[in-house]
Amino acid sequence: MKDFHQADDIMAGKPFHMKDPGIGSEKIIRRKRDGELDYRPDDLTVEEPLEIRIGRKALATTMRTPGHDEELAAGFLVSEGIVRMRDKIDKFSRPQSEHSENIVIVELGAGIKLKLSSVQRFGTISTSCGICGKNSIAAIRQNFPPIASVQKVRIDIGILLSLPALLQKQQGDFARTGGIHAAGIFDLNGEPKIVREDIGRHNAVDKVIGRAFLDELLPLDRHILLVSGRASFEIMQKALSGGIPIVASVSAPSTLAMNFARESNQTLIGFLRPPSFNIYSHIERVILK
Repeated sequence: MKDFHQADDIMAGKPFHMKDPGIGSEKIIRRKRDGELDYRPDDLTVEEPLEIRIGRKALATTMRTPGHDEELAAGFLVSEGIVRMRDKIDKFSRPQSEHSENIVIVELGAGIKLKLSSVQRFGTISTSCGICGKNSIAAIRQNFPPIASVQKVRIDIGILLSLPALLQKQQGDFARTGGIHAAGIFDLNGEPKIVREDIGRHNAVDKVIGRAFLDELLPLDRHILLVSGRASFEIMQKALSGGIPIVASVSAPSTLAMNFARESNQTLIGFLRPPSFNIYSHIERVILK
């Protein structure tokens, strides 16, 4: 048997070799099924903090996978109801300081002021903690009205069942690390429009909504959002901010997500694992025959 203690000494305290912004790689020790030990490279998803600022004001901090930070910031501001129109954001920048790669500054357009009531609601938080409390949920419903009922917004069952495989094809980082979530925006014909990956499910959703916002594609009222993890209340809230009528996940929804979807006129599909799935709200948007 090889002496792996020397390898362990090499591993201790050594930084990752970066292959791209979202992937870190370093040698590890792996015990294989036959009991043999192997000293080999392993790809890991990078997790680092991102501080979102508006001007000089720190707004929120999230643990994210680096890449598409501007989209993440824009999607977060949209989902919190802070910005609604593309022209309210003038540009994005980084501070001239240490760790500037983990800070994104949103510069608002001339004469545009921040909605202080929104900022006071959450202060500087981790964006992954979600929004809790009856007052906060009521505020969300005031900011984002229910999805309008449009007769032609329906998805065929065959197209719905094809979406997980289509999403997986574009999950390059997941294939390498096995430790990253994905969110995908698809049209009703199953065509992928925007797909992003992140260590946080909510961040992946912010990135796709942020991209759509920056491209002036909101509302996404003829599209479906597919997430690789569970469907939480926060996912449904972010989808509602983007005007998305159909949300599907490969795992389970929460009770709050289901109730929110029913009240917001959103179709919620869980456990989308072909050939089966569950529909928790507004079944009329799925063509079952």
